[in-house]
Amino acid sequence: EDRKGKVWGPDRGRPVLCLHGWADNCGSFSTLIPLLPKECRYVAVDLAGHGLSSHRPPGAFYSSPEYVADVCRVVDGCNHRIDTVRTPQRHKTEISKVMRQGMDETLEYEKKTEKKKRVYTYEKAAERLLAANPTLSEQSVNILLERGLLQVEGGFAFSRDLRVNFKNVIRMSWEQSLEFQARIQASLLVVLADSGFDRILSEPAQSRFTTTLLQCLRDRNVTPGDHYVHLSKPEVVAPFVSDFLRSKTCVLLCECSSCTRLKLCLNLELTPISFLQF
Repeated sequence: EDRKGKVWGPDRGRPVLCLHGWADNCGSFSTLIPLLPKECRYVAVDLAGHGLSSHRPPGAFYSSPEYVADVCRVVDGCNHRIDTVRTPQRHKTEISKVMRQGMDETLEYEKKTEKKKRVYTYEKAAERLLAANPTLSEQSVNILLERGLLQVEGGFAFSRDLRVNFKNVIRMSWEQSLEFQARIQASLLVVLADSGFDRILSEPAQSRFTTTLLQCLRDRNVTPGDHYVHLSKPEVVAPFVSDFLRSKTCVLLCECSSCTRLKLCLNLELTPISFLQF
């Protein structure tokens, strides 16, 4: 499989690995990184099925363990030792309805002998992205589409693998997610955008989620903005990240995002910086 990405900074600069969120691409860091310390070397990757990276083969799923393995390969390529990451064992229970749906979606998609991608003009593609993410600025839309579109006969097609939109077949319970978070041992900077969750959760789920999540996050900064605050208003986020980077020697920069706008950063002997959008 082929992984694409972008690199900023000197060859021998302090390494910073930048990971985008679900359905985005590494272009989401394009406006933030120029504002960060120049002595660092920033490596941003398009995860499998996103941006310009290749799609997973038939029969493969887009789930968290596979993405962790991808990150481990990238870090290994940067000559960093990876600690073993073990996930909690699950009890043998009947497969959930949501997991079954994810498997069925993938299998049905793979049965199609002819997978035609919808073709757009650039303007229509931009309209579609903006409709799904109405808080994006025009500049942010263009940045994401640099790696989010492929030129094809008749116009443009989205480069993202459609299967990333299917239900995730590997699910963690609320308790397992919090246990993962509680076991993070690396130094952690959390930047909270105060309105990033508004269109996903409603009360009282919003308050319960936020209160429970923040119990384990002591060092956090709240800033006005939405899910794409680091792309649309990088000058708001850059001071927090810059101060943190200058205090560390090796960093994992993660735009935490998934279908629930939350992804826990694992300790890979890199210091994670996590953007959790609330």
